[in-house]
Formats: sequence, C-alpha cells, structure tokens
Amino acid sequence: MTLPLMPKATAVWLIEKTALSFTQIAEFCGLHPLEVQAIADGEVAQGIVGYDPVANNQLTAGDIRRCEADPEARLHLAPSTMPAPKRLKGARYTPVAKRNDRPNGIAFLLRNYPQLTDAQIAKLMGTTKDTIQKVRDHTHWNSTNIKPSDPVILGLCTQTNLNAMVAQANERLVRDGQAVPPLPVPESDDQG
Repeated sequence: MTLPLMPKATAVWLIEKTALSFTQIAEFCGLHPLEVQAIADGEVAQGIVGYDPVANNQLTAGDIRRCEADPEARLHLAPSTMPAPKRLKGARYTPVAKRNDRPNGIAFLLRNYPQLTDAQIAKLMGTTKDTIQKVRDHTHWNSTNIKPSDPVILGLCTQTNLNAMVAQANERLVRDGQAVPPLPVPESDDQG
C-alpha cells in the first residue's frame, strides 16, 4: 500500500482537523493505532507541524467526510496527477580495486571492436571520452603499463552489454553502407 507523504505529520493534521478514528488514521498513514493515540495524547510527535493532505492532493474532503460518517470505511490515497518519474541510470560506479583495469579494458575494445564509438565505449566502461582518447593516442599517464584485457573478464562490463553495443554498432555500419569488421579471434595461450 502506498503511504502519504510525511505520514506522521499527516496523522497530526488528521487528528487535529478531523473526527476520524485512530484506526482509520493509522491505516491511512501506515502507523500503529497506539502510535496515533500517543500522537493525539501529545506523547509522540511533539513539535511536528501538521501536513494537510487535502491541500496537497493526497486526500479529498469528500473522502474524509465519508470516513467520518462511517467508522468502518477506510481512507484511500488520491491518485497522483504527476507523471511517474523516469528511472534514469546514474553514473556507473567502478570499485576502487578495478579502476586501474579500466584503461586495459578500453585498449581491448579499441583494438578488437573498432566499430564502437567513443560514446558507446564510455557508456559501456563508465568512463569519459577524454580517457578513451588518451588511451587511443598513448598519452594516458599510465600508457606504458596498459595491456589490453577483456573488460568482461576484468568485471568492468557484462558480456550481454558488450554484445548489445557491438550489435548496435554493426547495425549502424550496415545502415551507413560500410563493411562490418569480423569478430575478433580469441588469443590462445598455447605455444604448440
């Protein structure tokens, strides 16, 4: 069940301004009836200013009157007119232990997947275009120690995300009428 914004302050307002039962207020605000009684007695929530749920479009005055007339009736949160917030992924977090591996993963992607744009690599690896350019130009501060390593094995991205980015880049190349580069051949450790 969705609770009103600021449940205790809403309970304070409902206790002060309405004739609702403690049970009705408790169920609407997600509190225990004894806690609502303690708020009414002044033992809890001292100094909390009441939050008007009618003025803030969480309840209607008609719903309050209906529940005041019938102690068995329950308050219902009014549907919000605000659109639901879009879930945006924030910046990717890379653990401190893996941050030094990021240039190795970038070098691997630049060498094995030249069709990926810098923006795709940046999104995949959680890095900046500036860092990608420095790895490409060998001007990165640690360029002498960069050894291309598979970012999936390093744990910097998932194989699913990498495959999706490569497929997207290949589709872009096909759309632009360019040849799609062949898949990289895995390096072998055998010497025989």
